[in-house]
Amino acid sequence: MKFSKLLIVFLIINLGSLALGSWLMNNGPTSDWYLNLNKAPWTPPGWLFGVAWSTIMVCFSVYLAFLFKDYNTVSVRFTYALQVVLNVIWNYVFFNKHLVLLGLIIIIALTFVIIFLFVKYQVYNLKKIRYLLLPYIIWLCIATSLNAYILIKN
Repeated sequence: MKFSKLLIVFLIINLGSLALGSWLMNNGPTSDWYLNLNKAPWTPPGWLFGVAWSTIMVCFSVYLAFLFKDYNTVSVRFTYALQVVLNVIWNYVFFNKHLVLLGLIIIIALTFVIIFLFVKYQVYNLKKIRYLLLPYIIWLCIATSLNAYILIKN
């Protein structure tokens, strides 16, 4: 499949996953439950989450289009599907069900999946493109620390 078609497919899936995750949050960051939590002092303002995730998913979609163009294997498809499930389900588990420990486990697993992609596919044509994953990795590290803080302090 051509790069441009792959990019469109991944933008639809990834931005659609963001929308689904948001829908599963049950008011998420504006819920009484979340607002009353003892949150980390480094918690970013609410508006930044939407901006960050949108930017991350655009970068991730570009990366995936390059990856799938040359390496559309069962392993790559499974890893991507796992990423989608973990990313979406975290919203439901954490914000909707208030299962902070399970949320932490899920977000750590998601972080490892993205780091796996970064490390595994260092082949020549992806050597530089893989750096599009860095915003995702950095944001997941921040989100993991926020989730862990809530678990420890509440």
